[in-house]
Amino acid sequence: MLSDFLSKTVMPVLFRIGPLNVYSYGLMMGIGFLVANYAAIKEFERKGLGANFANEVTILAVVFGIAGSKILSLIENWGDFLRDPIGMAFSPGGLTWYGGFVLAAIMILWAARRKHFKMLSVADALAPALMLGYAVARLGCHFSGDGDYGLPTNLPWGVNYSNGIVPPSIAFRGFPQIESHYPGGIVPNNTLLHPTPIYEFFAGVAIFFLLWRLRKNLKPDGMLFMVYLVMAGLERLLVEFIRLNPRLLFGLSEAQLVSVVLIAIGVMGLIFLPRKTESASR
Repeated sequence: MLSDFLSKTVMPVLFRIGPLNVYSYGLMMGIGFLVANYAAIKEFERKGLGANFANEVTILAVVFGIAGSKILSLIENWGDFLRDPIGMAFSPGGLTWYGGFVLAAIMILWAARRKHFKMLSVADALAPALMLGYAVARLGCHFSGDGDYGLPTNLPWGVNYSNGIVPPSIAFRGFPQIESHYPGGIVPNNTLLHPTPIYEFFAGVAIFFLLWRLRKNLKPDGMLFMVYLVMAGLERLLVEFIRLNPRLLFGLSEAQLVSVVLIAIGVMGLIFLPRKTESASR
């Protein structure tokens, strides 16, 4: 049965080597960076930006991506951070992707400017790699059961996250619209949930292949990155409707509000970049 198979893949610790634990989340994040780096090198070489700069960009993405993700997560959970600052700061979980995206993007654009590369050309070269790395890293959220999953479901691929780092009885605390459907207001740990990280993996891979197909023909510079912003924003906007996250404004979560901004930037770029190029060529 598909549900049983997927539930068995929830393993925060994959295996142990002596006293060392190999965590599924960290492993998938590492694999995500490696495959993203490979895709970036191919594009940087094709565009004449150089493999060395692709490696530099990957290092910047790793360092500032993780740092930005952790900083935003700590801000979002400020009360918990004040109660246990050391534990929260050095926890292997607790990363908010958009924080890492913004901080890493700033540092990468700074590096491109320092080397006098066209920033929009660099952004285009990175777009497929960003999507592929994100998709692979999302599998780490599923394998670890870190709470980034969806609402209860009766679908045949619903997943039991009771073995996860954050089981449903804890993850759904403070969500009365869900808790009210269960005795005592406690969601049983074996409740079947939407495996939203897996949904995002498949969506991310599909978007990667779309970007990879468009990368040689979409002009002018910056257009591919704008398509990435629109597609990545739409993917996250839609999956959040069945995902466990508090709603902040207009019934939307924080991630959805950020997604709306990214989609708007992407759409404006798709409209105005060709016009700007056309005007410059006159």
